[in-house]
Amino acid sequence: MSLPTEFSTSQFARFVGTPDAPVVIDVRTDDDFNEDPRMLPASQRRNHQTVAEWASAFAGKRVLVSCQKGLKLSQGTAAWLRHFGANASSLEGGFESWRNTGGPLINTARFPELDGYGRTAWVTRARPKIDRIACPWLIRRFIDPDAVFLFVAPSEVAAVADRFGATPFDIEGVFWSHRDEACTFDTMVEEFGLLASAPLGRLATIVRAADTARLDLAPQAAGLLAASIGLSRMFSNDLEQLDAGMLVYDSFYRWCRDGVDETHNWPNPKSGPAT
Repeated sequence: MSLPTEFSTSQFARFVGTPDAPVVIDVRTDDDFNEDPRMLPASQRRNHQTVAEWASAFAGKRVLVSCQKGLKLSQGTAAWLRHFGANASSLEGGFESWRNTGGPLINTARFPELDGYGRTAWVTRARPKIDRIACPWLIRRFIDPDAVFLFVAPSEVAAVADRFGATPFDIEGVFWSHRDEACTFDTMVEEFGLLASAPLGRLATIVRAADTARLDLAPQAAGLLAASIGLSRMFSNDLEQLDAGMLVYDSFYRWCRDGVDETHNWPNPKSGPAT
């Protein structure tokens, strides 16, 4: 029986990829991590031995702590976090339980270097439309919720990446970009180890169709294209457009996850004979 301060894997699954997800902290030992260096979606590694030094940074936040088996390390860390004012729970069964469910796990071998604040920084061309909003959405929802995105002139992306230690994406000649008929979103889904996620697979098809002018691949692509162009004309500030676009991709992801079988019509057909 779960404790009130424990999260089951099924509970966590409902939050994965959503804006309501808790802060996820991985406190596995180095030995356990090195045995399987993948991580829960949107999680960050912390040392349980120094929790008293960093716990106050999470005061007032909802936090989920995971260790290897959901026992002493995660439960002790969560207790310390609660002492410092966080709404902290531990993941029941820990990393092993989540892995056994087949839930998505992130390939950390592809993580860019973190900055001095523990964030990833990315840079791409200004005036985004589809891929350059979809990729930041994927990163913030599944990889790094605190990721920073820099939008600059196309000719300056490489130089800004070099001078500011940012990772370039969605430009020619870099790792995180289009590959054959796949778009950059496809590349990120594959390289971060998320190909097994059915909802992300559906979303990737829609993004690819809208981004590469192949609207026949998915009937939803025309709507995404229209919304993306509309947002680009509504906002002159790229970061404001990104904030607005996050909601668009949140809604498409939820449709891909649990809304594909729902239909809508008006007027609603009457049930049973008229009286």
